[in-house]
Amino acid sequence: MDSQIFAWQDWLVIAVFAVAMIGIVLYVLKNKNENSGDYFLGGRDSTWLAIGASIFASNIGSEHLIGLAGSGASSGMAMAHWEMHGWMILILGWVFVPFYSRSMVYTMPEFLERRYNSASRSILTGISLISYVMTKVAVTVYAGGLVFQQVFGISTIRMFGTDVDFFWVSAIGLVLLTALYTIVGGMKSVLYTSVLQTPILLLGSLIILVLGLRELGGWDEMMRLCDVTPAYEGAQGTMIHLMRSNDDSQFPWLGALVGSSIIGFWYWCTDQFIVQRVLSGRNERESRRGAIFGAYLKLLPVFLFLLPGMIAFAIHQKTGSFLPILDGGAVNSDAAFPTLVAKLLPAGLKGIVVCGILAALMSSLASLFNSSAMLYTIDFHKRVWPETSERRLVTIGQIATVVIVLLGILWIPVMRSVGNVLYAYLQDVQSVLSPGIASAFLLGICWKRTSAKGGMWGLLSGLILGLTRLGAKVYYSNVTDAADTWFKAVFYDFNWLFFSGCMLCVCLLVVVVVSLCTQEPDQKKIEGLVFGTATPEQRKATRESWNKWDVIHTVIILSIIVTFYIYFW
Repeated sequence: MDSQIFAWQDWLVIAVFAVAMIGIVLYVLKNKNENSGDYFLGGRDSTWLAIGASIFASNIGSEHLIGLAGSGASSGMAMAHWEMHGWMILILGWVFVPFYSRSMVYTMPEFLERRYNSASRSILTGISLISYVMTKVAVTVYAGGLVFQQVFGISTIRMFGTDVDFFWVSAIGLVLLTALYTIVGGMKSVLYTSVLQTPILLLGSLIILVLGLRELGGWDEMMRLCDVTPAYEGAQGTMIHLMRSNDDSQFPWLGALVGSSIIGFWYWCTDQFIVQRVLSGRNERESRRGAIFGAYLKLLPVFLFLLPGMIAFAIHQKTGSFLPILDGGAVNSDAAFPTLVAKLLPAGLKGIVVCGILAALMSSLASLFNSSAMLYTIDFHKRVWPETSERRLVTIGQIATVVIVLLGILWIPVMRSVGNVLYAYLQDVQSVLSPGIASAFLLGICWKRTSAKGGMWGLLSGLILGLTRLGAKVYYSNVTDAADTWFKAVFYDFNWLFFSGCMLCVCLLVVVVVSLCTQEPDQKKIEGLVFGTATPEQRKATRESWNKWDVIHTVIILSIIVTFYIYFW
């Protein structure tokens, strides 16, 4: 490797980070996981600090380092709607945590079984695992390989007498390294390493932001150079504005607000990947405060990842040669963040940022591995073979994780054919998988009349419509001479954000109609799981779990979000 790319100071910083990670994992191993509860939920003894840090570190992965920065470089502030979702994490903490805590479930599918029936549990498990393969695994592995290829400046490496693409070497190596410490330590490894990884990630990204602005000439210069129409076809408005015209082909303001909220509700309030953090809390108070802390941290990605992407675009506008160019002549937007690292950082600081990148990749992958293992083990295997020993359950989960990772890697070529900008691809897939789940949880918790079959058919209708849209996306993206039909107009040409909103309306309607036509749920079965069904003891416990400071911090977070929207309107 060229010494000018990485100096000895950088390698020293990376070595210190590696030693610290090893120390944490060894500490976790001293506290053995006695059963599946210890392994998957850390013994339900996590504090608000570990929960909040894990929520943030789990969320911030390579899709942000590559994808969010890439969307900043290609479309500006358009994707900020998805990142200003601290208010959604507050809904998780204030609205959903009491219901999840009372149910004492391990997984979200298990919660749906408590609220609806076993079929709903199986459907949600299937949807979740599908989404992990098509989004989290594929995106993280692909972007992880891409970021290290750009940062280290290596295209191929000599292995076993032949030249191997460094993209795959770094991607697969990252997967194996992360899987090792996650498999041996379980949820405690994920939580404890997140406490180390989160500040390093924040520090590294902050360094990029500051040095990028200094290189460019300041904030005003960035706003001036980015006050241009985005390069995508049918763009309206300029890159510095959140609210684009409703005629914008990609990000109409109404669609962006509705679509991002649907995805946000599913992801932050119902997805196992995130909710598993609050399920590990030692009590309702710690889980809620962990969510509030996570909401504070969620305010940062726009500034730490999206803005650097806009800075990279502005520098390219100014110099004409900053970002790499793709074979077709277009600017490689997804290379924005690693290009900033490679070209702007001095010795030592580059090592810190690379540690931050490692932290983001490893924490996101570790959370994914643990959640995937838990979903398959608890919601499939244990139900079919209830006599399986606790130790065997852990082993089965580890095997399932390996299978999911392999499927995700195989999906990467399909993913690359569907979306050019990584973060846009991620949100596009999530936009069609989330409405059915959102409808089942929203009405399941808010409306006592929602029946088991109503919730189940809401999930199924969302799955059918979502997979149809994804199939059409793959087909029409690769067939250029397809005839214009009503099917193509609805399932391919129709704006993805408006399609997501319409999907939610259809799924909600299905839940309501089926519920009114089928037997209403037994009131004893849904006690404590729906608004208006909690016992006096449960209500008292929830009220005692928060005080004025929880409310004050909530108001501060909401005020920051409103101010952000006003500034970038």
